Amino acid sequence: MPPLGAKERAQLPDSAFAYIDSRGRRRLPIHDAVHVRNALARFSQVAFEDEGARDRARSRLLRAAKKHGIMPIGFISAQLQPQRKLPKGHVTFLLTDIEGSTELLGRLDDQYAPLLTDVRRRVRAAVRHAGGREVSARGDDVFAVFERAPAALEAALAIQRAMQAGAWPGGIEVRLRIGLHRGRPALTDTGYVGLSVHAAARICFAAHGGQIVMSSAVRAAVVESLADGVSLRGLGAWQFRGLPEPVDLFQVDAADLLADFPPLRSAVPVK
Repeated sequence: MPPLGAKERAQLPDSAFAYIDSRGRRRLPIHDAVHVRNALARFSQVAFEDEGARDRARSRLLRAAKKHGIMPIGFISAQLQPQRKLPKGHVTFLLTDIEGSTELLGRLDDQYAPLLTDVRRRVRAAVRHAGGREVSARGDDVFAVFERAPAALEAALAIQRAMQAGAWPGGIEVRLRIGLHRGRPALTDTGYVGLSVHAAARICFAAHGGQIVMSSAVRAAVVESLADGVSLRGLGAWQFRGLPEPVDLFQVDAADLLADFPPLRSAVPVK
């Protein structure tokens, strides 16, 4: 059976595209080859909770394809070589981390897992909307990459606004620290490798919940295209463990976001 054309796809109900959910579980049964083909085509657009969920969904889809006599060659190739989907050359990294996650886990107990799912959903939605790609989600952090630095800043602002709008269990505050850094890492079979990856992580973990901190490399790429009401505040140069040179850092300010924070964490100011 040949792939569906645009006219045929338009005649399908929305449910034809909703075979799998973010946990990799079945959302509705696959009744025929049409559902299988559309689920395969939209697999890469699903924001999975983790790699385990992705693996479960992949296995179910491949079993369904076999049942209906479909040979998903392109789908298998894309899944075996995901690094081809990630941008190369100069890229901008965005890393988020939940502030005080250990304390939140202690307070919420079995409510923490649903909260983490909700946080990741908000982050992933902002990343996708700005044109970025998720690289990984481990523990309480999400690591994403963008070809364009302004898109990374757009996503960071959207994430913080989405977090402020969240209705969290028991009325508690849930805040994310966000770090932005730009560089030219190597892209390997296992992901990005290079000092720029480590720098992005260091910048994120130095920030406070609700704060967006970027390096001078990102600032240079976004300063001419800042949205109305958004500005950059210089924080000075900071030395991070493991990085050979100090990094000039800037805080992103916007009228509708938090603005006052203590000095950065886990870094030494350079005077």
